[in-house]
Amino acid sequence: MSGLAVRAGASVRAPGAREPDDRAAALGYFRDLLAPFGEKPDEELFDGGPHVRHRDLADLLVADEGVGGSRPDLLIVTHALPDVVPFTAVAPYLTDRLGGRAANFAIAQQGLAAPFTALRIASAYEKAGRATEVVLAVLEQTTLPTPFPLVRDTPLTDSAAALVLGTGEDDGDGLRFVRAHSAGSAADALGREAGGDGTLLVLGPWVGGDVPGHGGPVHRVAPGGYCTSVWLDLADHWREWARDHRRIVLCDTDPRSGRTHVALFTAGEG
Repeated sequence: MSGLAVRAGASVRAPGAREPDDRAAALGYFRDLLAPFGEKPDEELFDGGPHVRHRDLADLLVADEGVGGSRPDLLIVTHALPDVVPFTAVAPYLTDRLGGRAANFAIAQQGLAAPFTALRIASAYEKAGRATEVVLAVLEQTTLPTPFPLVRDTPLTDSAAALVLGTGEDDGDGLRFVRAHSAGSAADALGREAGGDGTLLVLGPWVGGDVPGHGGPVHRVAPGGYCTSVWLDLADHWREWARDHRRIVLCDTDPRSGRTHVALFTAGEG
């Protein structure tokens, strides 16, 4: 059966602060970056952050046996917030940790849509015969040089999730990716996906209220993640969800754009 199915997953939540060893270089970079806009970095805000770099999050994900043992053909890093210091290209760094042969790139500037976009791209690579094993990493760090309301008001925590997806017939206990799409509201995005026929609806923390027309079980993700939201729980629970449900629908609404993004997975032979 064609398509990509989840083979392994790993999550990282609030790994703890680290001592910044590149403060001067980082602040110098941010001063140059912000000066044309008449701004300067908030040093107190920057110094008060946990300074967990994307590279640190990648290392923690690789420490998981399932992720660390993968040898992908394609590796996609996604994030909505920038790295605390932009001095490491994390997609090639992570590729080097996982065998060094994957085509790799990052998707950003899309808010929490980025991982959904990554799944569509990965599916296209698989259909074209260009990838049989894919690693999707979703990274989120919260140390920023200027105030950002989502970080301050939510509050967000440093977190990361990784999924290993592969092809083949040995996915009886896995979740196979079917499609991902978006719409202007949760009701519109879920119009053809929600239902009580063995469907588990996984709602991110940014989806407000009930979803009309869904009479089945609902799993609500705890607050604290923006881009990582539903992917943290998928990485943790994909095996049990595949065992207990026929279809898994991931859904979250970007609080900045208002658009809702949905991904559908089917269990086993689906």
